[in-house]
Amino acid sequence: MGMELQGLGKAFDGAAAVDGIDLRLEPGEMFAIVGPSGCGKSTLLRLIAGLERPDRGTIRLGGRLVAGPGVFVPPEDRGTGFVFQSYALWPHMSVLENVAFPLEAAGLSRARAAEAARPHLDTVALAPFAARRPAALSGGQRQRVALARCLAAGAETILMDEPLANLDPHLRDVMERELMRLHRSSGAVTVYITHDQREAMALADRMAVMQAGRFLQVGPPEEIHDRPVSAEVARFIGAGAVLAAEWRGGAAMLGGRPVPAAAVPGQAEGPVQLLLRPGAVVPAADGFSGVVRDPAYRGA
Repeated sequence: MGMELQGLGKAFDGAAAVDGIDLRLEPGEMFAIVGPSGCGKSTLLRLIAGLERPDRGTIRLGGRLVAGPGVFVPPEDRGTGFVFQSYALWPHMSVLENVAFPLEAAGLSRARAAEAARPHLDTVALAPFAARRPAALSGGQRQRVALARCLAAGAETILMDEPLANLDPHLRDVMERELMRLHRSSGAVTVYITHDQREAMALADRMAVMQAGRFLQVGPPEEIHDRPVSAEVARFIGAGAVLAAEWRGGAAMLGGRPVPAAAVPGQAEGPVQLLLRPGAVVPAADGFSGVVRDPAYRGA
């Protein structure tokens, strides 16, 4: 077992930040959590890392209980690696020294730690920059140093807190592919939080949509995009619109016209919410007439 959360809860000043989270992840799984700011994503990550104590529930990493009634294993003994949005690199150290630092902290000599760190610089294609300081690197290179440091520590659980948020769009696309490659090579459980649903769908084996401290839906990205369980999930994941319609005679009625739509088994007649994705729109000979009021060019 890679990770298991049961009934996990945390409140601040009486307000629930994480409210009854249950989750089980297999070794090697990439799991993304998406949700608006303030939904509890970062608090959940801090609970897993041991940077916060849960008020209730349990956390198991690799089958070992690390948080629960009467149990709290400190962060340094959990076997987790944390990759922050801000990179959290030591500016006075070289790239190699940054990557080697967790190994020195674990008891290796400086020389042995540096030797063990070099293969991880090769993994992230930064070996030629080993002697540079972080200030001399680009944003993408700094993020790769942070990833190499995490891999060097031998973490079985990797936690990523919006690691691509500070990168420009092109570099973010490049780093998405890099993250996927590094995740697969590590074999670790990875929990990745972001507010960018596109990023989450590109990276994750499974994902969760989080709101007000709870998971609204958990599943593969395709399932959540194509079969959202609620209007809240539908609005947050993917482009499209949620429209008020009527279900009558086995069809969705919109503006008095039938619209081809799938329904849940046993759908009762009456008001429904209709999810319309851009890919579902096709020209129709007897379609609606309308006027485009505010066009905005955004490229292809």
